[in-house]
Amino acid sequence: MAFRVDLSYNSFSGTIPYSWKNLGLNYINLWSNRLSGEVSLHFSNLNQLENMNLGENEFSGTIPILISQDLEVVILRANQFEGTIPPQLFDLHILFHLDLANNKLSGSLPHCVYNLTQMDTDHVYGWYPTTIDLFTKGQDYMYRVSPRRRTIDLPANSLSGEVPLELFRLVQVQTLNLSHNKHGSLNFLEVLNLSCNNFDGKIPIGTQLQSFNVSSYIGNPKLCGAPLNNCTITEENPKTALPSTENEDDESIKESLYLRTGVGFAAGFWGICGSLFLIRKWRHAYFRFIYGIGDKLYVTLTVIMHFTVCASEFMFHLL
Repeated sequence: MAFRVDLSYNSFSGTIPYSWKNLGLNYINLWSNRLSGEVSLHFSNLNQLENMNLGENEFSGTIPILISQDLEVVILRANQFEGTIPPQLFDLHILFHLDLANNKLSGSLPHCVYNLTQMDTDHVYGWYPTTIDLFTKGQDYMYRVSPRRRTIDLPANSLSGEVPLELFRLVQVQTLNLSHNKHGSLNFLEVLNLSCNNFDGKIPIGTQLQSFNVSSYIGNPKLCGAPLNNCTITEENPKTALPSTENEDDESIKESLYLRTGVGFAAGFWGICGSLFLIRKWRHAYFRFIYGIGDKLYVTLTVIMHFTVCASEFMFHLL
């Protein structure tokens, strides 16, 4: 009997329980936790495992070698795995998604007879019952895993050496990412033919890629950059951009003036009120001053009212 474990998107820490190796798991998803430790021994007996997702954790050590031959998905992204990539990963005949990005892997890619049949033929051996939707922190995009999209994702490691030719025989691979490694720059190519594909974007500058003629890139309508020189770059006219800059400066000055005025008012207000609140003599003097003004106003109003009454009576007698 096979079991599924899905503990993704939690804050679990510690290590994987050693007893899990006897559960007969076929699906394990621990994505986005704080789990740590080595995992090599935990997967030695999981012969029915089809999906292994340990991404976004703090696992260390080497990548497990004794793993199930039924694996379809292997996600070890964003951990601290080190050492070389074991050749056993490229001998899984039904694997369609391999993600080892953002680790500490080194060395070169394995030179071996690649047996990733799922990535080499049109036939899909089995349809995984559900796709996996993963939302990577800070990027807000959906990371969909599906047998219809075969993926090898190995960026942000310390891989070096030459890329084996066997890797390019996996003709059904739709996503191959080897960026941010130490494979070196291209300075030894004599022949390059990338024609009649669906490449898009701009050809990287500062590399040997600009030394080939246009025929190396034909048949890629969305590809641009030297030597194609068909990128559409809109540059602003400095004369038309100047008023915008002046307006931005005016707005900045206004905002600065408002800010300084507000800060000055707040400082003055709390400077006076704070002093009255904290200094007892000032507070008493302030209230005596207020009471004195009140007394003077009272006397003044009384005299005015008395004078008004007397004047009214005098005018009455004259009439």
